[in-house]
Amino acid sequence: MLPLLQPRLTRASLHDYRLGQILDALFAAHLNRVFGAIALNALEVYALSTPWLHQDTTTITLYGAYEEEARLGEGPVPPRPAYGHSKDGRDDLKQVLLSLGVSSDGLPLRLGVRDGNTSDSTETPVAIEECLALGLDGVRGIVADSKAYCKRTLGLCLEQRVGLITLVPRTCGVRREMEAWGQQHGALPLLLEKPGRTRQEPPRRWHGQSVVRCVPVEYADGRLDVAEVRFLVVHSSQLAHQAEVAYAAAQAKEAERVTEHVQHVEAQWFACAADAEAAIAEYEGRGQGRRGRKPRPWRYHGLHYRVEAVSVPKKRTSRGRPPKAKAPQVEVRYRLVVHPKALVPSEDAHGWTVLATTLRPEECTDAEMLEAYQEQHITDSIGFSGKISTH
Repeated sequence: MLPLLQPRLTRASLHDYRLGQILDALFAAHLNRVFGAIALNALEVYALSTPWLHQDTTTITLYGAYEEEARLGEGPVPPRPAYGHSKDGRDDLKQVLLSLGVSSDGLPLRLGVRDGNTSDSTETPVAIEECLALGLDGVRGIVADSKAYCKRTLGLCLEQRVGLITLVPRTCGVRREMEAWGQQHGALPLLLEKPGRTRQEPPRRWHGQSVVRCVPVEYADGRLDVAEVRFLVVHSSQLAHQAEVAYAAAQAKEAERVTEHVQHVEAQWFACAADAEAAIAEYEGRGQGRRGRKPRPWRYHGLHYRVEAVSVPKKRTSRGRPPKAKAPQVEVRYRLVVHPKALVPSEDAHGWTVLATTLRPEECTDAEMLEAYQEQHITDSIGFSGKISTH
């Protein structure tokens, strides 16, 4: 900090009281506005172009005790720390949400700190509106990760005519539809080619093609509608190899749990076939009263359950040795037999990515769209780590 402050300023001058006044003054002036003013001045002084703005969020974990009630009075209201899903795995600590927007070169342009446990789908439309308020010239659009794909974000970008490029989550049905479409169409046009990271590694190629589909969107007034959105279906040779290796490792790890599950299931006995069938329904997620999406406890194996009737000697009620002439009594008991099978995906099932955009093909080609999203992975690593310790 010393080179950035006044000349001949000593370290002893930055005592707790002085720093506290500086931080209070920054907070009263709204830190986001101060931050944005500095960033915009840097863009003007160094003549930096900002064709794409990259948006992402992370959580900052906090240590110590905090007031539950918001501070009263004038000025901005501080974010409220709260428990929730932590992106660094510390669910036992309170957190706040950090929202950051950077340029293609990694220059931070906008930041926002929200209450802890704020949903990304709620934060992204707010972040986009704050990016628009910067009034930057030459911006083609905003690039974000899969958390930006939701009805409200799509509706906002269509209303404001904002270009958005985002990854479609795997949980969306439209992504599965687009991946199936790509597998059916065979060879797709080559969009991008880069040399391997090493001399032995083959070149990395991305093939893809964009298609238009109608998806639900939500506008500012709460109105739900259906609008046309452009999707880019991409197949990556490098991503396919990585996915194959990861699939094999995950399948081997799941095989251990499958073995334990089979031993547990086959060790149970049932008094009648109906009880055994009811147990199968529970294991397969078809139990009585179950609603919603069918659970998938096994992603890399298929388990087939079968009821088997076994005749076992019936336990005698009287003591002593039975007469030799008396035939032994048997009873029928039931158990389950499990036949696990490793799922083998097709050769072209790996390596697919689906991007969504509100830009038209004449505004952004498929190759430009893919390159803009690849820059998102670079900007994600800029400063998205940190712990704040407060006592």
